[in-house]
Amino acid sequence: MGVRDLADYPWDAVVPYRQRAAEHPQGIVDLSIGSPIDPTPDVVRHALAEATDAHAYPQTVGTPALREAIVDWYARRRRVTDLTVENVLPTIGSKELVALLPTLLGLGEGDIVVVPRIAYPTYEVGARVAGATPVAEDDPAAWPEGARLIWINTPGNPDGRTWTAEELAVAVARARELGAVLASDECYAELGWDGLWADEPVPSVLDPRASGGSRQGLLSVYSLSKQSNLAGYRAAFVAGCARIIGDLLTARKHLGLMPPAPVQHAMAAALGDHAHVAEQKELYRARRDLLRPALEAAGFRIEGSEAGLYLWATEGRDAWESMQRLADIGILAGPGLFYGAAGARHVRLSLTAPLERVAEGARRLREAAPSVRPASAL
Repeated sequence: MGVRDLADYPWDAVVPYRQRAAEHPQGIVDLSIGSPIDPTPDVVRHALAEATDAHAYPQTVGTPALREAIVDWYARRRRVTDLTVENVLPTIGSKELVALLPTLLGLGEGDIVVVPRIAYPTYEVGARVAGATPVAEDDPAAWPEGARLIWINTPGNPDGRTWTAEELAVAVARARELGAVLASDECYAELGWDGLWADEPVPSVLDPRASGGSRQGLLSVYSLSKQSNLAGYRAAFVAGCARIIGDLLTARKHLGLMPPAPVQHAMAAALGDHAHVAEQKELYRARRDLLRPALEAAGFRIEGSEAGLYLWATEGRDAWESMQRLADIGILAGPGLFYGAAGARHVRLSLTAPLERVAEGARRLREAAPSVRPASAL
């Protein structure tokens, strides 16, 4: 399979539901896509402005300041204190890395790429573009022989599943037993909400409790899109095994995959300032605190969602039926089956709408509660 064989982008199927929701007299409440809507922090915008005299080609490996900032960030925020600049590499957002990693690792026909059962579709797309075979499986004990690359996503998009350090350690051991690269997409790690993650930081696969003190075969992927509202900057990075990072760097140099120099400067500033991240998390918390009880009052059950940017909800019926019922009251969600067959009876709701629109959606959900009951109650 190649790029020409990819299906249409799945969000095209949501257009009729968007049109229906937009017909609501008070307008649409769009909770479908997790694109940040809050302002980019001043510390980042000022840093970008400082670096606009970008007359030379940027460094694929990253500026020394950015590489040091990534290393320092892992030490301060992720309990990973033994990285060096040889273990980190900036990327043009995280999606391109997710999509290209199987290709950059040299995978192809006959190779297996393990992806989560409920997952952002790019993991599978990347495997198929490389000609490898994607296998959806969450249980390390069931990861198949022949796996060359294993993706985990913690906290997960869309379901918010978050791996403990102990669970990560099991995953690391199994990946090493198979001789596979274990890549952990950790882009929502700053957004813990419930249970253990209300008080504890979300662990990285590079945390010594998970890695056993060795980075061999391990990659951690992170993005500044959500924590710093930098989705438009395409600002992300990968860290881990120095050998793999070196191989990726060589390939990326040949392919011209280098973040723009002003973006690299802005990334370093963002990584050095946690105050804006804490402020952004509180904005998401306020929306979540409005939306979750309203969904539950309307008959939805929230599953997982203990961390991350979304609420993963079901009312016990087909996702498209839930999409239609929500659209009828002017709310647009994302259908769960976009994230795998296991999500066919779920919808995903994002926390990236303005607070007043989330409040409006919560009001509609409460008012519509008698008609938006679980299928079993109808």
